Amino acid sequence: MIPIRRLVGRSVLCGITALTMAGCGKPREVVAEGKESSKAATQVQPNPAGVVVLGPDAPELRRMTIESVRTVPLPADEVTAPAKIEANPNRVGHAVLPMPGRIVRVMVKLGDSVTQGQPVIVIESPAVGEAEAAYVQAEASVRQAELAVTKADADLARLTDLFEHQAVAQKEVLAAQTTSAIVKTSLEQAQSAREQTRRRLELLGLKAGHLQQQVTVTAPVSGKVLEVSVVDGEFRNEISTPLITITDLSRVWATSEVPESKIRYYKLGGTADLELIAYPNEVFRARVTRIADTVNSETRTIKVSAELDNSAGRLRPEMFGRLRYADGFVRSLWVPDSAVVLVGDKDFVFLEQGPGRFLASPVELGQRHDGGFAVTKGLKAGDRVVTQGSVYLKAAL
Repeated sequence: MIPIRRLVGRSVLCGITALTMAGCGKPREVVAEGKESSKAATQVQPNPAGVVVLGPDAPELRRMTIESVRTVPLPADEVTAPAKIEANPNRVGHAVLPMPGRIVRVMVKLGDSVTQGQPVIVIESPAVGEAEAAYVQAEASVRQAELAVTKADADLARLTDLFEHQAVAQKEVLAAQTTSAIVKTSLEQAQSAREQTRRRLELLGLKAGHLQQQVTVTAPVSGKVLEVSVVDGEFRNEISTPLITITDLSRVWATSEVPESKIRYYKLGGTADLELIAYPNEVFRARVTRIADTVNSETRTIKVSAELDNSAGRLRPEMFGRLRYADGFVRSLWVPDSAVVLVGDKDFVFLEQGPGRFLASPVELGQRHDGGFAVTKGLKAGDRVVTQGSVYLKAAL
């Protein structure tokens, strides 16, 4: 038989336990319900059909950008080929010696900017003395011929006067006329020879009548000094070997080897876009200036050159990149890169179906253009898609 005290104790203990559990249970349910309702307002609610619903107070909505799909002009036929920067061959000049001689002074250094006609090399040459002596001799010949003409004219005048007074025979007058004509011809020849020697001195940059002059070689074009292959004190006999190479880099060429099967898309005067490794995400506009007349028999490619403005000096020869040429434009649907998400092996964008309601819609992408893609299937103009913040919706799929 169980004692009454023990029964009472057990009853009281059970009552206290029951009251405690009843009192604690209700607040826990209230707290849980409060947490769930708050969570529903801020978190993503996935839908098996590909629909993602966000609560009206979801913070993701404030981080997202939604825009209407628009159409933009995209290249109809586009060809891309590797390319590199080259100096414009029409603006490359070489400073060479006009005659053998000793280098007195090199007046420029590698990398200097020069202007056309600027002195770059000073030389001394025995040929300069010969040219100066030839001019002096030609000048003396002219003076002698002028004296001879003066004497012949005086003799002719004297004999003519005597003949009019019947003091001399006519044949002497005729002889004097012949002599005058001969010396005048000799004077013309002497003057022509003097002019030739003077012109030669001028071509060397020397002054006629001066002795022991030095020859100054000038820059043939304006630009940058890219190569110097001579130093002070050297004696050079080669008059055809370039001593200084100067290139005008204000306009450069982008050259590309285009496959033979794609050359039909290129036209002289057409525009092309150049992207360089040195300047990612930057596009330079070029104009096609030359298409080679022959095909490379080994690579079956044709060299295409496009000219670019380089007044800022950012483009340097041998920079690598790619040249993209487009022949004509068509309007096409376009979305930015940030709007496209990859789910599995397919591309999707999120269409806005209503406030906070988004549908993951599969799309087919076309060519890449201007930081985005052309859309060939899955969208229509005016559709509103998520362009920033798609990753928040992707996580709920």
